Amino acid sequence: MSDDRRVPPEAGDFCSGFVPDYEDQVRRSIDFAGVGHDFFIRGKAERLIEIARRLGLAQPGARLLDVGCGYGLIHPWLAPAGFAVTGVDIAADAIVEARRRQPTNDYLVYDGERLPFADACFDLATAICVMHHVPPPRWPQFVAEAFRALKVGGALLVFEHNPWNPLTRVAVSRCDFDRDATLLTPPTLARLMTEAGFVAIEREFLFFTPFEAAAARRLDAWARWLPLGAQYVIVGRKRG
Repeated sequence: MSDDRRVPPEAGDFCSGFVPDYEDQVRRSIDFAGVGHDFFIRGKAERLIEIARRLGLAQPGARLLDVGCGYGLIHPWLAPAGFAVTGVDIAADAIVEARRRQPTNDYLVYDGERLPFADACFDLATAICVMHHVPPPRWPQFVAEAFRALKVGGALLVFEHNPWNPLTRVAVSRCDFDRDATLLTPPTLARLMTEAGFVAIEREFLFFTPFEAAAARRLDAWARWLPLGAQYVIVGRKRG
């Protein structure tokens, strides 16, 4: 697929397309927290790896699909797990930039509806703060496509902003490219995954504090059950 392939116009109604100043917008929206965007990117990457290892899915060469990957900002942080990373996004310009930053990974433009892969290709799939940009009527198809692309025994990890956290709502309201976002509650996302066929649904909450200290990290680990973290992750397995 060539670097200059454009997204069909009808695909431009989710993920907001290409956002040239994406990183600056995120920085401005969360500057009140006193930490940079990397704090949250690294935290999600570490948790993704920990969950994948617990599920036996972090073997070197395991195929990971990142749906709505954008620039692939999280991908360098996933290197310790040895994943073979594939990213897809509807924004062709974002895919060009992802390829420039991480040339050893695979990146493809897709139409926002059907993933450009055969059934049962991937060991692990993730969507990281993407689904709130997808129009709600298309949420079931989005999750069903991830299910289709996973191997039996694989897992989907969906990270999302937590609408039950008031500071998260402040951050979203301050971000221009989130102006059309529809935040998903954890029960809504868990239901969508169950309806798509996923089993062993788990949820946990992340980012209770904006601190790097060991005590703060222990608190975050202990409080994963508490529905007040700034973000959350829902995990589901594909069983035969």
